Amino acid sequence: MPELPQNLPKEGQKLPDLRFTTEDDGELAITDLAGTTVLYFYPKDDSPGCTKEACAFRDRMEDYRGRGIQVYGVSTDSPESHREFRDKHGLNFPLLTDENGEAAVELGVLKEGGVARRVTFLLGGAKVEKVYPEVSPETHADEILVNVSSPY
Repeated sequence: MPELPQNLPKEGQKLPDLRFTTEDDGELAITDLAGTTVLYFYPKDDSPGCTKEACAFRDRMEDYRGRGIQVYGVSTDSPESHREFRDKHGLNFPLLTDENGEAAVELGVLKEGGVARRVTFLLGGAKVEKVYPEVSPETHADEILVNVSSPY
């Protein structure tokens, strides 16, 4: 069993003012998020597990949007890599870049080798509502929908 990060934010904790690069080389700050947001970190674009996880979110996006939930995938890959990954798999939600790993370090999800652990944060604005420290790429998108009955 993999060792879980010790410094993950706790439920109810407000996240620091982290910033990510968007696929179009813009910027998104945690403080820009409003409502319910799924912020899921994953290791690598186009790897088998990450592709399964992204496609599962893609396939359930109508359900997420119907509940007013935003979804963002985050890795340390470049915006260009994200664009290629999104286009190849028809992803219908944004991918954010944490290329220098700063957010991953701050949130306790950076692994040795500079990639993010597969950890998801369910946010209400910039506040952590739930942390998913261990997820199955195949079932995680469904798991969140079961746990969230209505928007915050």
